[in-house]
Amino acid sequence: MDYELFKDLFTLENIMDLIEKYRSFGPLPGLLLPMLEAFLPFLPLFIFVMANANAFGLWFGFLLSWIGSTVGAFLVFLLVRKYGQKRILRFLKKSPKVQKLMAWVERHGFGPLFILLCFPFTPSAVVNIVAGLSKISIAQYMLAVLTGKMVMIFTMSFVGYDIKSLITQPVRTAIVGVIIFILWYVGKRIEIKMNISTKKRRNYEK
Repeated sequence: MDYELFKDLFTLENIMDLIEKYRSFGPLPGLLLPMLEAFLPFLPLFIFVMANANAFGLWFGFLLSWIGSTVGAFLVFLLVRKYGQKRILRFLKKSPKVQKLMAWVERHGFGPLFILLCFPFTPSAVVNIVAGLSKISIAQYMLAVLTGKMVMIFTMSFVGYDIKSLITQPVRTAIVGVIIFILWYVGKRIEIKMNISTKKRRNYEK
């Protein structure tokens, strides 16, 4: 597809028109667009999230984008986890760069995944695939995706809904920063407890 045509097609106005056109389906378009981006990472997630925030309101739009993006990421993870040994994906696992990323994810668990998924421009498709190929537990991965995507999607929604407030109301921006830190800290504590429980269970099985 021609790049200029792609840019003209995926504009905020066009996506909002699309959501409005299928308004009879309720929130379904708002869920499906972010979910689709997990499988087709070249699609503009930021535009989808902004469109949801403007079409459905900040909080409901955020919720739709968060659920859609999280479900999409989890589906990609499960597909890679199930079929990662097949020929179609085996070449990825043999890549030295992918192996390094897998080892890094397995070694550090929740923390780095959470931080990566907080940033809007992190290639989350790569994160989902590497996590699926790695030995990280489903629980750790889901914890990182739920909290990391929450921060990322809310930040996108907040910016897209009222970009001026980032400058005119710095207190609100500071609150977003505090929320990010709290979510990271809580997630880290949960991960530690999960690891302790896993070690106890393994020792008991021995």
